[in-house]
Amino acid sequence: MEMFARCVAWLTEVAVRMGVPEPYGKLIGLVAFGTGLVLLAGVGVGLLRLLVKRPLKRGKRPAPAAEEPVVEEPVVEEPVVEEPVVEEPVVEEPVGLLQRMRSGLAKTQASLVGRIDTLLRGHQGVDAELLEDLEEILITADLGMKTTQQLIQSLENRLDKGQLKDSATLRAALKEEIRARLANETALLDTESAKPFVIMVVGVNGVGKTTTIGKLAHQFARQGKKVLVGAGDTFRAAAAEQLEVWAERAGVEVIRQESGADPAAVAFDAIKAARSRAADILLLDTAGRLHTKVNLMEELKKIRRVLEREVPGAPHETLLVVDATTGQNALVQARLFQQAVAVSGLALTKLDGTARGGMLVAIGEELGLPIRYVGIGEGIDDLRPFDAEVFIEALFSQDG
Repeated sequence: MEMFARCVAWLTEVAVRMGVPEPYGKLIGLVAFGTGLVLLAGVGVGLLRLLVKRPLKRGKRPAPAAEEPVVEEPVVEEPVVEEPVVEEPVVEEPVGLLQRMRSGLAKTQASLVGRIDTLLRGHQGVDAELLEDLEEILITADLGMKTTQQLIQSLENRLDKGQLKDSATLRAALKEEIRARLANETALLDTESAKPFVIMVVGVNGVGKTTTIGKLAHQFARQGKKVLVGAGDTFRAAAAEQLEVWAERAGVEVIRQESGADPAAVAFDAIKAARSRAADILLLDTAGRLHTKVNLMEELKKIRRVLEREVPGAPHETLLVVDATTGQNALVQARLFQQAVAVSGLALTKLDGTARGGMLVAIGEELGLPIRYVGIGEGIDDLRPFDAEVFIEALFSQDG
């Protein structure tokens, strides 16, 4: 209270000095003091509020730990690795020899037996006129004049004996007659009769001679035999290279010289290699064409002499390769080679690509040579040892 009274008295004195009458001076002193208290109280409240909002710093307060952002680990989806779709190899069921032969002879069957069946369906009985029509079909199917006349003569004899009563018996009789002729033409190679067993392969260019050698090498090698191939065709461009490709497929070795070399020298090297390496079979390729036919045949004779000098009895087989698509021309070729180099067997290629398969009956019949192999497709196994029974059944087979 004393402090209050002193403050009021001082404020009153100040007011009086400033010219305020004394009665009013005391009033002004009270008002001023009250106003000062109010101001002081306001300042105090303001400071209090400031202190509440901002507490006094007593050293650095540790900053609140910043919450580390929660880093969500990315969900890495494992790539779906699709297993490669491995297509199972289409394993073809082994096709029977008869079915394969039927397929290979489709064109010949349509040209020969198909036409015969059409002819027979138009006749009730069997007479001379029917046999005459049959004769025309056989000739145009490349059975040849000689073979056709022999077949018709045999059928006429049966007709005279009353054995051909209808078209069915005529068809059966024709089948039997052709079978009898083909049976004489079937003879498999006996490669065990000599070591090395030497096969000299002859024929004009383009008949499939090199391909035949390659397929034979593959077949013999698969039988477990050691095979050598002699590249004796030194005249045709790339003949040796083509033979090497086939030999590589078969896994056999090729004996060769430079292009243009003496074929007899190649034959000499090949027969020497076959003996020194204990080969079971030697397949010798030869040139299919020289400048003249005389030169060709003389060259082949020279090769034969070289082989026989080195291995008595060689070549053990002189295999003539002919193209079935050439029809009767194949017969002409066969006669020329037979006269020059003592052909001992035939291989007919491209039988699947021709309607002239009837020449197979004619060529063996007229030359008296066995048919060793027939080619009925491009596959490496489509060169087949000739089987007359399978051939005849495939040729005369009927659907249904």
